[in-house]
Amino acid sequence: MMQLWHDRTLRFFSACAVLFGVFAASFAPYVSLLGITTFGLSDQMFALQMTATLLVSVATSVGVGILTDRHPLRRAFALIAMGASCFAMVIVWAFGNTTAFLFAHVLILPLGGTIFGQVFAVMRLYIAHLPAATRDSLTSTIRALFAVPFIVVLPLWGWAFDNGFPLTTLYPVVFLVMIAMSLLVYLEWPADTDAPWTEEKSTLSFVQSLREVLASNIMWRLFWMGAIHAGSTLMGVLLALVFNEANGRGPGDVGLFFGSFVAIEVGVMFAVGPLLRYIRRLHVIALGAVFYAVFLGLLPVLAPFAMVWVLVLPAAIGGGLLYGLTITYLQDLLGARAGAGASLVTLQRLVSEGLAAVIFAFGTWLGGYHIAAFMGAFVIIAGAVSLLWIDRQNA
Repeated sequence: MMQLWHDRTLRFFSACAVLFGVFAASFAPYVSLLGITTFGLSDQMFALQMTATLLVSVATSVGVGILTDRHPLRRAFALIAMGASCFAMVIVWAFGNTTAFLFAHVLILPLGGTIFGQVFAVMRLYIAHLPAATRDSLTSTIRALFAVPFIVVLPLWGWAFDNGFPLTTLYPVVFLVMIAMSLLVYLEWPADTDAPWTEEKSTLSFVQSLREVLASNIMWRLFWMGAIHAGSTLMGVLLALVFNEANGRGPGDVGLFFGSFVAIEVGVMFAVGPLLRYIRRLHVIALGAVFYAVFLGLLPVLAPFAMVWVLVLPAAIGGGLLYGLTITYLQDLLGARAGAGASLVTLQRLVSEGLAAVIFAFGTWLGGYHIAAFMGAFVIIAGAVSLLWIDRQNA
């Protein structure tokens, strides 16, 4: 932690994580409500929109990752990503219709979202000389800082929505946050020729790089890690909808619940570094998967009752153990390719969000939100068991 606060470059990464966390905290719990209740999409249409958004996200992330490994363009692509985020907010804010919502969320925001992977890619380069445990600890800490805004932002949004502000207020407010982050990136992201890290540019062609990313030993690990994270993606869709169906619950409860478990989750992520002295990384990830599966399976059962607030504990513990370590696990699969390694995080999202979309669509068709939640819990456990089996010699 002391190394983090005394190093200007690490402070820059931290500030980017916090500001992008404000963006994620604002939309993560409410995008399903925006799509379904504000812009009129059906459950199945929203599942289709999730899938389309993810496919565009993967294409842009992998493309940006490979290109930045081959050419000195990291700062340029970071600024392009920030411009895309600002543009998407303006589109929905200005037009306020279903077409604008789909255009912004499916086609524009995926490019903006690559900034998250780009930050962790250059951080990987910057701390590459450090021991693996130190890299895990620093990455987990900055991932925790990404989650910190959830503690503050979600209760504020919950208060605003309970007091009559429309859900679309998200767009102008987040636009201002993205402008601030764009200014930070412009001022502080080093020019590639003066970057404070050593990087050996990839000599592979685009197709060769793509084959490297899609190698079977990597893709199976991506698939099962994606299965584990399908639960968190599904939770982001289900939480607001389940609370909306439960008597006496509303958007304010969504923000309070989300903010409560993230507050604890941040503390768990800060504790991951010391925990790694005693437990192997993959075992910590598997333990987090078990906690998250318990939370997701019980969410629709307990939503109408006061006991639902107890679920902030397994949700926080599970998320805290999973999120920070997943990034370094995936980056280590392509350790020599920082950009492509960072794109593996998005490829994992392809699996997790794709699975979540299928589970959501099939579960709601089969019996409702509770069936989707139970299916998600099962997939999480299946992913953890399978990943432990594949990596049984190194777990």
